[in-house]
Amino acid sequence: MNTIVEVPITSAVKAPLKNQWFAHLALEFGYTSIGTQLTRTQRKGPLSVQKAFYPEGRDCAHIYLLHPPAGIVSGDELRISVAVKEKAHLLFTTPGAGRFYRARTNLDIGDTKQTQITHFALTADAKCENFPQETIVYEGADGFNTVDIELTSSSAYLGWDITCLGLPDSAQPFVEGKYCQLNRLFCDGKLIYHDRIALSPANQLLTHPAGLAGQSVFATFLAYAPEKLSNKQQRTELVDLLRQKVIDVDAQSTISITDIEGLIVIRYLGSHAQQCKQLFIHLWEILRPVLIGKAANQPRVWHT
Repeated sequence: MNTIVEVPITSAVKAPLKNQWFAHLALEFGYTSIGTQLTRTQRKGPLSVQKAFYPEGRDCAHIYLLHPPAGIVSGDELRISVAVKEKAHLLFTTPGAGRFYRARTNLDIGDTKQTQITHFALTADAKCENFPQETIVYEGADGFNTVDIELTSSSAYLGWDITCLGLPDSAQPFVEGKYCQLNRLFCDGKLIYHDRIALSPANQLLTHPAGLAGQSVFATFLAYAPEKLSNKQQRTELVDLLRQKVIDVDAQSTISITDIEGLIVIRYLGSHAQQCKQLFIHLWEILRPVLIGKAANQPRVWHT
């Protein structure tokens, strides 16, 4: 049974001002006799999920994260924590794009930062696929977005983040804002991957050839399953297959693929979020049968 618990605001937590949201959502998934179930939910503020969907059978639960305000403004802090227990299989996504809006400078909130922190914890034989829709960072934003993944050597994780800077098609490029993206992955308590980019007027990463080179969309797709990819020759063949797919769809100028001691890191740098998503889906269709043992099954919400 799904248990829903409203988390009270204690005296130790500063109450938000009128124009701030402090939202927390904690989810736990377990594997039962009838498949993967959402077994526990704790929430505070405007973050929620409705129910689990099962378009590919009871073994894999599809969950859509809902955030009714549809964006993050100055002073907001969103925290999402997801625990995937033994043998459970979760596909986690969102019904639409996330947004870091322009930071407000005329409010007495002390800090204009806009924060989202997401944490996934996988136990033995757990499988998690984390595929949020793109994140749009508006001109003048002051955003901080981090994703931490903790897994074991017998679990499997596939996940991406797609970041769109500004609205260049609407003549609103990202020039003056600040944005920090941090991704970390741990296996059996050991840090395997740490990737951080901090964009601000103080550096030239937006335009420098060693940075974003003037492109407005950057993204990372991580695939890690130590037991499935323990053989280096097998990984080499898999990476070759992925790279051949990139060649087949003529995306060599936007996609790079690297094997970092068993962690497959796929990067996109370009100017079109939908192009990036479609390329990532093509590569997911290759990775999922190898790491998860199932053919790719796109969430229905992606087609609405």
